[in-house]
Amino acid sequence: MAEHVQQHAVAGHASADDQYLETPPGSTYEHTDAHVGPMIKFGLWLLISAVIVHIGLAAMYWLLVRESTERVDTRRYPLAVNGRLPAEPRLQQFPRNELYEFRMKEDAELHTYGWVDKNAGTVHIPIEDAMRLMLQRGVFTSRPQDASASAQADLFPSDASSGRMVEKRRE
Repeated sequence: MAEHVQQHAVAGHASADDQYLETPPGSTYEHTDAHVGPMIKFGLWLLISAVIVHIGLAAMYWLLVRESTERVDTRRYPLAVNGRLPAEPRLQQFPRNELYEFRMKEDAELHTYGWVDKNAGTVHIPIEDAMRLMLQRGVFTSRPQDASASAQADLFPSDASSGRMVEKRRE
């Protein structure tokens, strides 16, 4: 490092940047600036290449448009021959509307009276009435009343049983 500083001191400069402080005599510009010629050449080549690329893209677009307009004479829906539909399953045209209609039909069945099978005499009733009837008939009880239920009452899950039933200890 000291040798480097001594070499510049010998050349008459105290630092490496001192040589850029003065413009050489007889010069109208600073010689350390970037050269303008290569920058202008680069800009011209960039402009020429951009024009060529845009002309090429316009030609490709024009060819694709011309090709697509020449094929207009073909049928738009080739599967619509003689009114025949494609094989099942077919795509839904309006899935939201069909889902809405399905849910409205299900809702109507849940909240109205009607026949399920008239020959068998099976009907459906509103869900609220069905739940009320089930409670009145005692289908849902809080505790089973038979003997096997009392035997199961002696079993309970412990904290470390992972849900397995163990016998209740009598102390």
